[in-house]
Amino acid sequence: MGSLSTPLLVLVFAGGAVATWIAGTALSKTTDVIDRRFGLGEALGGVVLLAIAGTLPEIAITVSAAAKGNLQLAAGNLIGGVAVQTMVLVICDAAASRKQSLTYLVGSLMPVLEGLLVIFVVCGVLMGALLPESTRIGPVSPASLAIAVAWFVGIYALNAARKSPRWSVEMPGSKPGRPHRRIEHPDEKPMPLTESTARAITVFVVASAVTLGAGALLEIAGNDLANRAGINGVIFGATVLAVASALPEISSGIAAVRLGDNELAVADIFGGNSFQLVLFVVADIIAGKPLLPKSGNLNAWLAVLGIALTVIYAFGVIMRNERCVAWLGRDSIVAILVFGLGIAGLFVIPH
Repeated sequence: MGSLSTPLLVLVFAGGAVATWIAGTALSKTTDVIDRRFGLGEALGGVVLLAIAGTLPEIAITVSAAAKGNLQLAAGNLIGGVAVQTMVLVICDAAASRKQSLTYLVGSLMPVLEGLLVIFVVCGVLMGALLPESTRIGPVSPASLAIAVAWFVGIYALNAARKSPRWSVEMPGSKPGRPHRRIEHPDEKPMPLTESTARAITVFVVASAVTLGAGALLEIAGNDLANRAGINGVIFGATVLAVASALPEISSGIAAVRLGDNELAVADIFGGNSFQLVLFVVADIIAGKPLLPKSGNLNAWLAVLGIALTVIYAFGVIMRNERCVAWLGRDSIVAILVFGLGIAGLFVIPH
């Protein structure tokens, strides 16, 4: 692919992004249908399967980059993806209501618990980056394993909290929507391709294959474009590549808030962010050595940015400021400012 001209390479990258968006959206819808019909989300194994289905673009990019030894791009896509995907909530906020902020409508503290899990696993990333490369278990960093264990334990605790909450919260004026996708929404229009279970599974398999292929295409074409433009791999992975892989989340997030599933929109973003960092185990195995010790200053900066943005929205859910300014809640406006400063900082701090 390196022999292609730059304009053709841009077209290939754009084609990969469009394919990721279309296949990822179909994957999201069929996943909901399969989950609803088989009750997958009720068990921890089902949660893992659904999380994998939701992060297939990131899996493809990570595996492709790690296999070629492009460790900075792989780490940048995973860590920077937390910040970029959190910014999807800005788009969801604008689509939810012109008068009431998304975090005002959420009406549940479950997304706050999801956000705390994101912060916890990102702390594991920061701590793992400080370990020497010689500290490993085979090719895997102990921090990568700790992140995976923390995610499993956190998801188990979240499921327990959903089934039997030990607190009650009143949030007047909120419109949380469905607590989970296993409840069929009365206003949701069925897709012809998901009318039968067999059809839904077929679309799921095809969409998964297309998403994986498109993700690998994004990594290969994107890496060549970044090299030609002289852009640092971390910066490219955390910005352009992360935005391309977040396109399905944008589509499903907008669809969720338009159906009134405001709690699900926030929880899905936080849930995807926490699972995404579990992929460091996969990246370590593919690369044959730990990625985190080689992540560097830029990825540490991005990790802190991801924590800051998560805190802003978790704080917003608790504070519940109703009023919007230019269709956005105050937390989204603060998030835009913090994200802008964070991206600008990537070009200032030492590489």
